[in-house]
Amino acid sequence: MQETDNKARVGEEKEIDLLELASTLWKQKKKLIKWSLCGALVGLVVAFSIPKEYTTSVKLVPESTEGKSAGGGLGALASMAGLGSNFSSGSDAFYPQLYPDVLSSVPFTTGLFDVKVTTDEKGGNRTMTVREYMENETSAPWWSAILGFPRKLLGMVTGGGKETDGKHQLDNFRLTPEEDALVTSLNNRISATVDTKTSVVTITSKMQDPLVSAVLADTVVSRLRDFITDYRTSKARHDLDYALKINKEAKESYYKAQQRYADYLDRNQGLAFHSAQTMRERLENEMTLAFNLYNQTAQQVQQAQVRVQESTPVYAVVTPATVPVRASSPRQVMILGGFTFLAFVACAGWILFISPLVDSRKKAAAGEKNETPN
Repeated sequence: MQETDNKARVGEEKEIDLLELASTLWKQKKKLIKWSLCGALVGLVVAFSIPKEYTTSVKLVPESTEGKSAGGGLGALASMAGLGSNFSSGSDAFYPQLYPDVLSSVPFTTGLFDVKVTTDEKGGNRTMTVREYMENETSAPWWSAILGFPRKLLGMVTGGGKETDGKHQLDNFRLTPEEDALVTSLNNRISATVDTKTSVVTITSKMQDPLVSAVLADTVVSRLRDFITDYRTSKARHDLDYALKINKEAKESYYKAQQRYADYLDRNQGLAFHSAQTMRERLENEMTLAFNLYNQTAQQVQQAQVRVQESTPVYAVVTPATVPVRASSPRQVMILGGFTFLAFVACAGWILFISPLVDSRKKAAAGEKNETPN
């Protein structure tokens, strides 16, 4: 019974404390409203200072290689377990999980610098490269210039802000600071995610212009498909080139043997000597062997062409690139609500905790001053 009474008292004290806190806040409601309005005003400034961003997403499904491998059954079990296609024992070592690494690589990113894009402006569309758009048409919030001024000043002092001359050529092995910053910015705006269970690849492009966002997303998908196709067909294309080379050599050898046989018949027509017949048979056999070799190499060329076609991957585009209608960021309502809530919480914390503490210290200091003898 005594424990029950103690718990009841503790509950009553808590209720009393909450009521007191609520009463204290209600007495200071004007201050809470002022702080909340100030937070809302700051939220409006922040929300409208952040440039609008438009996001374009493309979903594609790469061709599965599990059915072509000896471990197709184990690969299917691994896919059910959430391991994706990494468990496949096929010859293809380039899995969809590596696609994000390809997109973020320096050669792939710098290859997008010269892509032509068209801005969707009210005053008229303009065509420029991705590099020119990122350097001249992409804006940042006003506080970015303030925060970046010390670093810019330091770069000017240390000589890091030197501009390259017009003869400078892009070198992926050694990028300039401006090129490295541009690569980092593009990597932050272009991304790829892979669903390990379904192997669906989602490529996202985020730009401040909706048309540029859609064009860049479509270009990235096309470049990625070309890259994977080149990788998957590299061995087959190498075999095809070799087959074409030996087929050309066999063709030339056959034509030469055929011409020698025809020339010999023209020069020795009507002769009945055994030596002439022997030479004729020899040239004819050489021509036949050359023809057989030429025929075999031609068949090898056809087989190599078939292997190239079989190794070429097929991608099913589930969601193609389209020009976004609405901006994906900033979310102005959330920013406004967040700043308003933070201002309200800060004001409540000041009223309930900081202000009483400051008042108590002031009273303590005043009491000590009064107790001090003159």
